[in-house]
Amino acid sequence: MDNIKKLPDSVNKKGGIMLILGVIILLVAFVFEPQRAFFDYLWIYMFLVSIGVGSLALVGLEYLVGATWSTPFRRITEILASITPVLIILVIPLFFGLHDLFHWTHHEVVESDKILQSKSPYLNVEFFSIRTAFCLLLWLVFFFFMTRNSQKQDLDGDVTYTKRNITLSTVFTPFFVITITVTAVDWMMSLEPHWFSTIYGVYYFAGTVVASFAATTIAAVLLKQGGYLDPRIKNDSFYSLGTMMFGFNVFWAYIGFSQYLLIWYADLPEETFWLIHRWEGSWKFVSIALLFVHFIIPFLVLVGRRAKTNIGLLKIMAPWMLFAHALDLYWLIFPTYFKEGAGFSWPELSFPLIVIGLTMILFKVLSDKKNLIPVKDPKLQAGLEFHL
Repeated sequence: MDNIKKLPDSVNKKGGIMLILGVIILLVAFVFEPQRAFFDYLWIYMFLVSIGVGSLALVGLEYLVGATWSTPFRRITEILASITPVLIILVIPLFFGLHDLFHWTHHEVVESDKILQSKSPYLNVEFFSIRTAFCLLLWLVFFFFMTRNSQKQDLDGDVTYTKRNITLSTVFTPFFVITITVTAVDWMMSLEPHWFSTIYGVYYFAGTVVASFAATTIAAVLLKQGGYLDPRIKNDSFYSLGTMMFGFNVFWAYIGFSQYLLIWYADLPEETFWLIHRWEGSWKFVSIALLFVHFIIPFLVLVGRRAKTNIGLLKIMAPWMLFAHALDLYWLIFPTYFKEGAGFSWPELSFPLIVIGLTMILFKVLSDKKNLIPVKDPKLQAGLEFHL
């Protein structure tokens, strides 16, 4: 198992071309439409947070609950979690755009707004920066130790590394819930600081888990079809990936509906304006599209048992769910910029190019240095023997 063949160099080449093109488009956007470019960059950043930190959470979840079915796929999830350290670099440009993104950073606006004044102990640049640094540092620490223990186990199979990661996962789980909520509130909900939702963090958490399962699924399917995974991994092994993607997507819909229902029932002007904006002009079509793309169609396609073991179908639905999460983040972020109606033009092309290109490069580089399955994990055999 230690001689798993490497991915072709074309993966790195294609990823590099996409990344370069995406960066060029984004840089041009910064020259001609700097504020819009910062919103595009925030869109990219929050999506990568979902994939990177969400994948790290899936690694922790496996250790926490003692799952065996996911063990053959855990190394894939660990590689996707490697986006987490990159976030520390990617977040830096956003701090140069705080003034373009958040009007609570404008002192003259805060001085004339009683609501923003009351929120200023939390919404201020200094405390905002500290919270962001804390979240990133915490994610980095857990990523480093959890993945290091997993990789060390490939050498000697010592069960001690599993026990260490169980302990780390137990500590990480509550911190993950808190930090992902803080990140969602800070970087997205505070785009419109007059509005608030007590379940906004849960909503983003649900979408994050769906996206991380989807990313793991598409990577696993492609590797399986390319012959890079253990041949003992059968179609039945993908059942739980499809089930978790389906289940958490239903949870996402439940949280989204709960948020809408509470706002609709209370009918308070300080809450309803956020949803009304997303039901005006062309934003109405985005809202309707989100309902069908993110919930109705995936529900109907994935509800059956056979669909969850059909890797050909999963190969379609996994990127579909990633697109749905991207659309969801667009719906959350861009109404602050596009006041009159939804807009999509060439600057937004930077999103898929940068996200896909960066992920391909990281996956190629890291997969060349390690086994694509945890070869000496004590749970691996049970995972490989999984069947319905």
